[in-house]
Amino acid sequence: MDGTNDPTEPDGGPFGRPLFDSPTARALSRVGVVDVGSNSVRLVVFDGAARSPAYFYNEKIMCGLGAGMSESGRLNPTGRKRALEALKRFQMLADGMDTGPLVAVATAAVREASDSAEFCAEVERETGLKLWVIDGREEARLSAQGVLLGWPGSYGLVCDIGGSSMELAEINGGKVGARVSSPLGPLKLRDLKGGKKARKTYIRQTLTAMRDELGEQKNRLFLVGGSWRAIARIDMARRNYPLHVLHEYRMSPADVRATIKYIEKQDAETLRLQSGVSMARIDLVPQAVEVLGELIKTFKPRDIAVSSYGIREGLLYEQMPQMLRDRDPLIEACRFAEQKDARLPGFGKVIYHFILPLFKSAKPERRRLMRAACLLHDVSWRAHPDYRAEVCFDNATRANLGGLKHSERVYLGLALLHRYSNKRENSRFADLDGLISDKDRHEAEVLGKAMRFTAMLWLKRNAHLGELRWFPQKKVLELRLSAEAAPLFGEVAQSRFASLAAALSARVVIKTP
Repeated sequence: MDGTNDPTEPDGGPFGRPLFDSPTARALSRVGVVDVGSNSVRLVVFDGAARSPAYFYNEKIMCGLGAGMSESGRLNPTGRKRALEALKRFQMLADGMDTGPLVAVATAAVREASDSAEFCAEVERETGLKLWVIDGREEARLSAQGVLLGWPGSYGLVCDIGGSSMELAEINGGKVGARVSSPLGPLKLRDLKGGKKARKTYIRQTLTAMRDELGEQKNRLFLVGGSWRAIARIDMARRNYPLHVLHEYRMSPADVRATIKYIEKQDAETLRLQSGVSMARIDLVPQAVEVLGELIKTFKPRDIAVSSYGIREGLLYEQMPQMLRDRDPLIEACRFAEQKDARLPGFGKVIYHFILPLFKSAKPERRRLMRAACLLHDVSWRAHPDYRAEVCFDNATRANLGGLKHSERVYLGLALLHRYSNKRENSRFADLDGLISDKDRHEAEVLGKAMRFTAMLWLKRNAHLGELRWFPQKKVLELRLSAEAAPLFGEVAQSRFASLAAALSARVVIKTP
């Protein structure tokens, strides 16, 4: 697998027909991916082969295929039976969802087991699924591509931990570079003889060898995999972090060290209750934190980011042409939402260009958020008016969106809240205010009130509304309405414009034809 389909292969390889070749396929396809890991077996169905796909269905079974394999050399018998039953179910679900052929990959446990071929044959015979058993370097590449699905152009080191292996891959400028695989999965480490002292020595030696192969890595560390996500949830609980979204959750090396010490002092049941992580996953955390601690010491990352995107998203990214890969996943998701749910698709672009003069000094990354907000300004119109503002905030801060830092989620949420509400006092989101600065909070309010006003000038998509001018030194807000927009400047629109001016502490000048 190198990012292309080999047309000479009779079945098109693990991906079958290209998903992105025709507009019809892009619009209608539900793409199903099965990941047979050492610890879990998962089905993900993406709703449409898009740059920022929606998760139509997601199911995971903790089978433990790799449990005890260090001693037996074979797949865990109970895990194997459970995995087969899960795969039968997944195939039936996929048939009902009209996904087309499932893409199914198997990783460390299956590739290393002596009964691997027997298991793969049984799966194909019983379910019709062909398992593509990938090696560690390929697993690293696909996981890194999953990270790139959410962070195009990102750079750093991707670390994907499974039950029986751990992979590292460099990413830089939207490309996957050097990669290496190791047996540092918690299921394998748990079976290592010699106890904690022997594990520590083994982990350190293995990571040192990986560093020698990859070279120095002091940029961002992206964590992929269930054990890392479990540790991140515990870190959230320890810090009383208010936004429980794992994707793009940031930790400093000091945070990680503090959480490792915290985990070492707690029993498994306490950690489970505090974090909401399943006991099957909690049982692997002690070995995972030993790896993470040494990983931080060895590679000395600047900061750490959790990625909910991994090998399954990497399989989807594999099929994308470069033109699609280069698109912004946030903007693509917002465009799709506007097209699907807004009353006047395309009006978000009109609003964006109309209000942009208020933010002349905004940097490109901030204009990107403003553009996203404008695209989403009308997608929640079906919600009850009394709760519309809260629904908007919830959608922005908790939706499965890629390419958003947590602070950017809150900024976007506040802007959309103010799209429907002048005030946010006494809202249930006050605990999230601390994730952004006072300056950004005020700017989000201005953005929201600007959208709230401009939405009253509802004309066709190619209409000319007029012009908005902002003179920050003089504190003058000037509105020049076009002839076709002037009749829409009624009492409600005037009230909303006054609210925008008040947020800017501005004097108002209005010019009509």
